[in-house]
Amino acid sequence: MRAVDLIQKKRDGQELTSNEIKWLVEGYVAGTVPDYQMSAFAMAVYFKGMATREISDLTMNMVKTGQEFDLSAINGIKVDKHSTGGVGDKVTLILAPLVASFGVPVAKMSGRGLGHTGGTLDKLEAIKGYQVERSQDDFIKQVQDIGVSVIGQSNQLVKADKLLYALRDVTATVDTIPLIASSVMSKKIAAGADAILLDVTVGEGAFMKTVEEARELAQTMVDLGKAVGRKTVAVITDMSQPLGRAIGNRLEILEALEILQGQGRQDITHFICELAQIMLGLADIEKTVEEIRKHLENGQALAKFEEMVVAQGGDLEDLYRPVNVAHVVDIPAQESGVISALPAMEFGLFAMRLGAGRAVKSDDLDYETGIVFEKKVGDSVQKGEIVAKVYTNGKISSELVTEFQKYVKMNDRVQCLREIIEIIS
Repeated sequence: MRAVDLIQKKRDGQELTSNEIKWLVEGYVAGTVPDYQMSAFAMAVYFKGMATREISDLTMNMVKTGQEFDLSAINGIKVDKHSTGGVGDKVTLILAPLVASFGVPVAKMSGRGLGHTGGTLDKLEAIKGYQVERSQDDFIKQVQDIGVSVIGQSNQLVKADKLLYALRDVTATVDTIPLIASSVMSKKIAAGADAILLDVTVGEGAFMKTVEEARELAQTMVDLGKAVGRKTVAVITDMSQPLGRAIGNRLEILEALEILQGQGRQDITHFICELAQIMLGLADIEKTVEEIRKHLENGQALAKFEEMVVAQGGDLEDLYRPVNVAHVVDIPAQESGVISALPAMEFGLFAMRLGAGRAVKSDDLDYETGIVFEKKVGDSVQKGEIVAKVYTNGKISSELVTEFQKYVKMNDRVQCLREIIEIIS
């Protein structure tokens, strides 16, 4: 068998056999299939796609290239959640302890951010002392003891994906459904949870730009999960504007605390309660959104979050401190009206330039910087009213305010998308 023959076969739109995919994945991890040939294969997949059976074979062969977590020592149905990414996405910070507060074990491995803003791990590391690197034994024991843990993905988990993702990132082959689906699901399957909720984002600030694309990706991943006996549900959610009020690591921690105390914006609070309802359903627990919201209002979810922070070395006093930046810049509305658009991508990149995200993996983060929106899409504003506040340690200029203002779109009225557009199971 030769890699060049498999590249040509896929380039010509033919299906690879199970043995051919197995040989290719194993050869790539072993180093006998070089980067330049795997790059060519990824580009062939980008243009020609893969059949459902091929994606399944690719996913499971990738799982076998690394460690697989065994969570059987944890009682109950273990649940996990994954988002395909977005701007201001602090959902895991609230959702994991909220679900765990109902007695459902949440064993979650998360990643770091590259591009718009920090990932879940970066947000948690904005808490002094919080440890994201934990051994498998410590991870399992913590979930046994308090019901929830959010840690970094093991370097030994799905070695093929780690190699292939780095290659895709520099060869313009990230945004193709077979490779996204196999990347996400190989890690979720290897992480060992019994049930998985997939948050597939769609819109200007997401990989998937149309609902049709998001639906195809969601269905592919749900089918992959079900094929290996994992309860899997996907939701397609709107990412045309930043999620919630805050963008930036420390700022998103503070917003998460507001929501965990029942004081967050109603739109994001309701959205997270809907996701919690689905996750609880995967664990065979039926609750209404109103019953779930009570755990935010009565402090049970917050107490679980604090337990997790302490268990992973975090400083509770530091958790609640305000941000520490040199400048807070008010952004006034240029005209009166209703906000019709807050383009997620533009504001994500704006926050990245403040230091809240990484352009390359080696970039250091400024955990304190970012944006807090006082108004969101659908809100009415008067000329001169504050739309947002920019938190920065950099140089202040009128150009910064002008650039921000040009992204805020106004109209007489606007019809907002619901956060959850569709549920696929």
